[in-house]
Amino acid sequence: MPEPERRRPARWRPWLRALHRDIGYVVVGLTFVYALSGLAVNHIADWDPNFHNYEARHQVAVPLPEDDRAAADRVLAELAITSPPTEVYRSDARELSILLEGSTLHVDLDSGAVLEDGQRPRLVLRVANWLHLNRGKKAWTYIADGYAVFLLFLAASGLFMLPGRKGLVGRGGVLVLLGIAVPVLYVTLSGGP
Repeated sequence: MPEPERRRPARWRPWLRALHRDIGYVVVGLTFVYALSGLAVNHIADWDPNFHNYEARHQVAVPLPEDDRAAADRVLAELAITSPPTEVYRSDARELSILLEGSTLHVDLDSGAVLEDGQRPRLVLRVANWLHLNRGKKAWTYIADGYAVFLLFLAASGLFMLPGRKGLVGRGGVLVLLGIAVPVLYVTLSGGP
């Protein structure tokens, strides 16, 4: 009795796996940028992912000059701040506000108490968000489009990596349907756009 003919493995699968692996390596850096930024931007109501807000208290000697500009110059000199103010104005009769790049000094002219509030950039997250939100436009649009195409390829090629019960016709197909069901159910249950 002749032995039944064994099904030969598809010759394209090793090529698909190699291409899937290599493209996966290429997009790792971009995936980290987009994933990190996505997590940060999703919670923008809870915190500022681009800047760290801070407050600091200082004290300067009194009395301060009555002239706003002279008072501002003296406060800046005592606090060893060398950057020039962008604006100096009276918030009220006895409070002087000195706007600097990234911070504001609120000076109590009677006591010499200075409240500094400002922002410092969160370097990694700020850059990741800038890229993710395509603030750079032009060339970055092509890079982001290429990344999206690579992600589509990775998703599609992943469907055909394994044959049989562990692949698309078995467990893989069930998992694909589960992945599709998540956004569909969310849109349906939340009332959609």
